[in-house]
Amino acid sequence: MTYHLLNVLVLVVSLGVAAQWIAWRLRLPAIVLFLVAGVIVGPLFGFVRPSVDFGDVYRPVVSLCVAVILFEGGLTLRLHEFKEAASGVKRLVSIGAVFAFGLGSLAAKGIGDLDWPVALVFGAIMVVTGPTVIIPLLRQARLNRRTASYLKWEGIINDPIGALAAVLIFQFFVYSGGGDPLDSVLISLGIGSVAAIIIGGGAALLVGWAFRNAYVPEYLKAPTMLAGVLVVFAASNAVQHEAGLLAVTLMGMVLGNLELPNFEEMRRFKEYITILLVSSVFVLLTADLDPVTISHLDWHAIALVASMLVIVRPLSILLATIGADMQWNERLLLSWIAPRGIVAAAVAGLFGPEMLDAGYEDAELLLPLVFAMVLSTVTLHGFTISWLAKRLNLATPDDGVLIVGASPWTTELAQSLSKDLNLSVLLVDSSWHRLREARLAGVNVIYGEILSDELQLSLHLNGVNVVLAATSNDAYNALVCRNFAGRIEHDRVFQLPMYAPDEGNRQKSKAVARPFTGVPAFAENAQYEELWRRHFQDWKFYKTKITEAYSYEDFLADLPEGSLCIGVLREGKRLTFHAPQAPIKPRPGETVVYYAPKKTGAAESEARNRKETRKQQKDASRPSPDPAADVVTS
Repeated sequence: MTYHLLNVLVLVVSLGVAAQWIAWRLRLPAIVLFLVAGVIVGPLFGFVRPSVDFGDVYRPVVSLCVAVILFEGGLTLRLHEFKEAASGVKRLVSIGAVFAFGLGSLAAKGIGDLDWPVALVFGAIMVVTGPTVIIPLLRQARLNRRTASYLKWEGIINDPIGALAAVLIFQFFVYSGGGDPLDSVLISLGIGSVAAIIIGGGAALLVGWAFRNAYVPEYLKAPTMLAGVLVVFAASNAVQHEAGLLAVTLMGMVLGNLELPNFEEMRRFKEYITILLVSSVFVLLTADLDPVTISHLDWHAIALVASMLVIVRPLSILLATIGADMQWNERLLLSWIAPRGIVAAAVAGLFGPEMLDAGYEDAELLLPLVFAMVLSTVTLHGFTISWLAKRLNLATPDDGVLIVGASPWTTELAQSLSKDLNLSVLLVDSSWHRLREARLAGVNVIYGEILSDELQLSLHLNGVNVVLAATSNDAYNALVCRNFAGRIEHDRVFQLPMYAPDEGNRQKSKAVARPFTGVPAFAENAQYEELWRRHFQDWKFYKTKITEAYSYEDFLADLPEGSLCIGVLREGKRLTFHAPQAPIKPRPGETVVYYAPKKTGAAESEARNRKETRKQQKDASRPSPDPAADVVTS
């Protein structure tokens, strides 16, 4: 038995992580792959049966995992985002939640043909729009920050609210044995809310105080925070059943806005754990579905799912946001996008069997119905959110280039990329004087310290594809790269290369250690001073398109001695900087940007003659465009 359980754990974790990687590679919604993996190893082939394999510990383990996931979601809620979209968020988490519950319950009763107790629990669960699904979808769709904040706040706040409402309704029908339902629900709701605020908020303030005053060493901060989440969850549940979900969410919200030192590393640690838990728990919940129960779903279930998608959600949003400070395209997107996730599935998995044991026969359909909603919403919304966001002009272009450090060379680079390659370029510097030339050239600039709180909060990174730190200070460049590596993929965060340290210990001590730096860009000799020297020698930026007739090898052969390969424009809009540690090899159809001495008339003619000769030698019959390099800046 122990050996079998070990194999089950290894299989579930491996499948979850593999699904995450495949989803990233193919740009698919990860939750869809979780569901597919769970169905394959569970109902289809029977390799994993969580209720049997884990026994009595299955439900407590799922509950603890959900608590950690909600806490991590609370950490991502920042007050400045709430202020930016305050009116809409308040409507979504108050009136919107009431409409979603009422209309969802009516649909479950009238269309789904469920008994009222099960219909009400289903309606409460459908208030939940899972943040574990929303946040990955936001990364995929690259929504602008205002619209993204609506979905993120709604998902994270409504998750515990919907779960707590489902708990209260469940308790009334299963445990109360009668009485006034309104009084019972209101009293239980009050007790649960007060317990969550006191325990969750108090624990967050206590942890923050301990961290600020160095009562906890650095290496124990992340484990202490994780242990605190589990304690808060258990303590709140002891006061009111399932109030722990609300408590850990509040704890995360408070901690995330305390601005604790070195908090980013702790947040990243929690994010890694959450990714692992989300992957594993979704596979487990899907694998635990009973094929016999699934076969009981009839046309009522199909009609209920369809009505939740095209009637209940749109009507709830449109009614709740009347008069709110929201644009019509934002309301339209919110009316469609509402994926359900792990909390909805977990709550249904907990309450369905208990309601069935209490004599509510329709409760056996609760978990399959919720999973049908999860599968339908994550599939339809996951594959349509990017398309819809672009059509409604709510998506941020993902071709952005962020350059930190203004100089004559970076100004010329920014001007070349923006005006001649149509890329979105932003140049940031703390010196108004250094930005003057870029402003006059029409380059988008930001005056300020890139590492300041104000810029960190206001800077929109959704559209940033690549970062280049190009100041004269190698250590500062490394610090900038370190800051952005946690928010953008590390292989897209570059800095100017540093001078190689001499053999003497004194010089070695001045070099920044490689693990703390960004990816060295362009070439080993492309230091700040060297780029300045070449700029004043009248070097220019050029571009050449690689074709079948004119390969990258041909381009390198024609490249003037000492020239620097700057990067490659892929898919017509995404720039990838060249790095000597990981050289790029452009494919036909892609454009190479390089930095070379200014071409004279004779040099241009000679280059054209060489290229024409090479083309004729390859295949005179194949048509090919003129690959001659165009001067990008003058």
